[in-house]
Amino acid sequence: MAAVLYSFRRCPYAIRARYVLALVGLRVVVREVVLKSKPEALLRLGGRSSVPQLIDCDGQRYPESLDIIFWALKHSSNDKLKEALWCPKSVRQNKIMAWIHYNDRFFKHWLDRYKYADRYPEQTEVYYRQQGERFLRRLEKRLAHSRYLLADGMSLADVCLFPFVRQFAAVNGQWFESSEYFSVKSWLSSFVGSDLFQRVMTKWSAWEEGQEPVYFPPEKVEG
Repeated sequence: MAAVLYSFRRCPYAIRARYVLALVGLRVVVREVVLKSKPEALLRLGGRSSVPQLIDCDGQRYPESLDIIFWALKHSSNDKLKEALWCPKSVRQNKIMAWIHYNDRFFKHWLDRYKYADRYPEQTEVYYRQQGERFLRRLEKRLAHSRYLLADGMSLADVCLFPFVRQFAAVNGQWFESSEYFSVKSWLSSFVGSDLFQRVMTKWSAWEEGQEPVYFPPEKVEG
């Protein structure tokens, strides 16, 4: 019996959880959720009904993307990959979490306002973008000296941040492509242009109670 992942394809939190699951090769049953019409099975869990959420084979619930990511690392048999993503040295772990917290607490705030500027008429779209650019400048400064955020090897910091930068870039693709964040653009492209990302972004129909299980990651990309 496989663990069950409630997911929403475009959600950056769900993307980073699925990316790690695919990266370490753990297979789960994926249930695509329509946010405006959440399935009863998800609501019956009680508490927060946002996605992603994972229910393991023992019924243990993992309600946050980082919970799912660390669950995946715990159950992966690829020790070399686990050490690369989440180095056992506490100093490096602290640096990884510092990047993730800055993204989740600061950048996400301005990303939402930039993406949905019409919902926040207190300021202009350009203003919200400029606030988010403070994060891009920090990324650019770091990535100008190394391929990834902590070194030349990918860590959880990179995996957890790129889906949000991807969403920021998509608000005004022409602006982003013409911007001078050259290192950020190269770093982002290394993720979104990969075969793994195509598998992570496989399209599924909304899950319905009683349907046959749909497994993730798929063996091949479908549509």
